[in-house]
Amino acid sequence: MNIVVLVKQVPDTWSERKLTDADHTLDRESADAVLDEINERAVEEALLLQEAHGGEVTVVAMGPDRATDAIRKALSMGADKAVHVSDEALHGSDVLATAKVLAKAIGTVEGFDLVIAGNEATDGRAGAVPAILAELLGLPQVTQVRKLTVEGGVIKAERETDEGLAFLEANLPAVVSVTEKINEPRYPSFKGIMAAKKKPVTTLTVADLGLDAGEVGLGAARSRVLEAAPKPPRSAGQRVEDSGDGGSKIAEYLVGQKLI
Repeated sequence: MNIVVLVKQVPDTWSERKLTDADHTLDRESADAVLDEINERAVEEALLLQEAHGGEVTVVAMGPDRATDAIRKALSMGADKAVHVSDEALHGSDVLATAKVLAKAIGTVEGFDLVIAGNEATDGRAGAVPAILAELLGLPQVTQVRKLTVEGGVIKAERETDEGLAFLEANLPAVVSVTEKINEPRYPSFKGIMAAKKKPVTTLTVADLGLDAGEVGLGAARSRVLEAAPKPPRSAGQRVEDSGDGGSKIAEYLVGQKLI
């Protein structure tokens, strides 16, 4: 089976993240960039299905030129090829524009059976792209999956909710989003890292996909940040000296903060 995996390069969660002063979009140059961890799990699930059923795994990404590092990480894990949509016009795109671009990019992959994505990216955390993408592609969607199998032309999925487990089925082709419980991603081997350098990566622009630049980017976004301020630094706190009445002082403080 031929599988498409959506991947995204995001700022490392351990580095300082901030918005730009100019347009209040994410400042991607100020932080270390990595392949989103949930995307590693999406790639791993695609590779497991490929090992069981054969076929090909294609990585699709949208992002600036530096996103090739994230793409190569997915290729080093074992994916076969990649499609990278890179265009300055995409800066500031909202989730709907992002899904439009990804749908067009997926359309360049011939004969795909399954699209796998993470349930949400760690930078925007909208969690809406897989569902919008399924609607645009006219495919069934199975979201928030923690276990996935394929039998014939049907996918069977297990989703965990607050009420318990839900068991879902859908005919292929379909769109699936996975959670962090789906698997533990493999580490790229040295052989995989070297092989990734030779795997094909097709780079496309907005025009290549048949889209107008006015349909994407910050100018077309249906929401935007108008103002932002950095989080204030932590105060030193209040120190309580215990002269035999420390407990009473702490209780008074908690009452004053309406905590008790």
